[in-house]
Amino acid sequence: QVQLVESGGGSVQAGGSLRLSCAASGYTYSTYCMGWFRQAPGAEREGVAAIVTGGGRRYYADSVKGRFTISEDNAKNTLYLQMNSLKPEDTAMYYCAADPSRCNLVGGNFAYWGQGTQVTVSS
Repeated sequence: QVQLVESGGGSVQAGGSLRLSCAASGYTYSTYCMGWFRQAPGAEREGVAAIVTGGGRRYYADSVKGRFTISEDNAKNTLYLQMNSLKPEDTAMYYCAADPSRCNLVGGNFAYWGQGTQVTVSS
């Protein structure tokens, strides 16, 4: 059973930066799609970024391209999301997700989810 634990959320002013981390354990496959999703109050869940572990392809939502970077540290089994130039519209609960099958930004394709970490960006 894959377990995911997010950290690194917080409050920041617009234009600031945060780095989210997702510590993973319980892998049973050699390769996973790891992703970050977010959900603001009253809004649908949105795929933010995803990566195929082991240095594979990366995917980004248009709304974060050029500002967010997804990366991994295989030695630490940790996924990161570096968020720069944050905007108030980035405010949401951010979730880490994993799945051993195909990689994309569709939340329904991910089998494993963390509990989330809150990101709040003030103007």
